[in-house]
Formats: sequence, C-alpha cells, structure tokens
Amino acid sequence: MASQEIEALASALARLPGLGPRSARRAVLWLVKNRERALPQMVEALAAVQDTLVECEICFNVDTRNPCGICADPRRDAKAICVVEDVSDLWALDRARLFQGTYHVLGGKLSALDGVRPEDLTVGELLARVEAGGIDEVVLAMNATLEGQTTAHYLSERLEAFPVKVTQLAHGLPVGGELDYLDEGTLAQALRARRPIHN
Repeated sequence: MASQEIEALASALARLPGLGPRSARRAVLWLVKNRERALPQMVEALAAVQDTLVECEICFNVDTRNPCGICADPRRDAKAICVVEDVSDLWALDRARLFQGTYHVLGGKLSALDGVRPEDLTVGELLARVEAGGIDEVVLAMNATLEGQTTAHYLSERLEAFPVKVTQLAHGLPVGGELDYLDEGTLAQALRARRPIHN
C-alpha cells in the first residue's frame, strides 16, 4: 500500500487522457525509481508552464507567449486560416508541417445535446478576423463526427457573406476519427485533397 501522497499523485496522473489507474501507477513507480533526475525536471517543467501559459489573443492557441509562436511567425501565410475544434487538433496538424497558414481554435464544436451554441465558441472572433480583410482561404478542419460536420456547415454558411474561398478537409478521414489520433500520412492526404464546400 503506497502512502497517501503517492496515491494522490497516481490519482492526478490517472485523470490525464490516455492514462488509466494502472498506467498512472506505473508512471509514478518510474518517477519514484528515477526521482533524483526525473522528479526535479518534471516539477521544474510543470512550474514553468504554469507560470507562463497563456491563450493567444489572435487564434486561441495555448502557448507561453502572446501572440503565439505561429501567429508571430512572419514566414506563415497570413492569408489562409485553418479552423480547428481544439488546441490538440492544431498541434496535430502543425506537427505534420503541411499547412503554412495560420490557425483559429474554436474551443469545441456545436452540440445541441450538450448545449454548446455558436456564442460559446470563438465563432465571432473568427468572423471578425475574416471581416478585417486580407484572408483568401478558410480551411474548415473539423473532426469527422456529426457535431464536427454540423459545425463546419454552420461556419460555411456564416462565411458565405465574405469574399473568401471556404474549403474543408477531404473525407478520407475515418468517420468518428479525431485529428489528434491520426498519422501524418492521413493528415497529409486530407490536407492535399481539401475541396471547396460550395461550388
């Protein structure tokens, strides 16, 4: 039986996505065995992130600076915005290094069942970015779920008022699949095969 403090650490780790109680206990055991070098590094890294973490005022990415590294990068194509549901989707797409534009994180997806409305997301901020001008293309990179496609349809209708090309990822993505779990090859194909929503 582990001490109360060790159990509390295991419980905290078990709440992370992809880690259940068993995996969390294994992680804690590894940390305990390697405590001289692993624990100080982890504590220092967590403290540094906690003290510096901010949400980008432009795209709503999470970074340690504002605007985030993507929005502040002059090499990015500011005329193209890729709209994603969550920060994890942005990170997955950007990790593939296939999209050279900027991003916009909605902070979720429309869901009547969960009571998520357009005003609960950063839809207004996205429309303001497009309305400000200088945007040629908006890529709707929603997950291939019912809610994701409902969100994409809603956004495409709202974006019709602006002179921008609206595209979405090709539907070679598996139905029910989430961007964060897809391999780079699948993401690459989906980005390359993106198509206009309205002809």
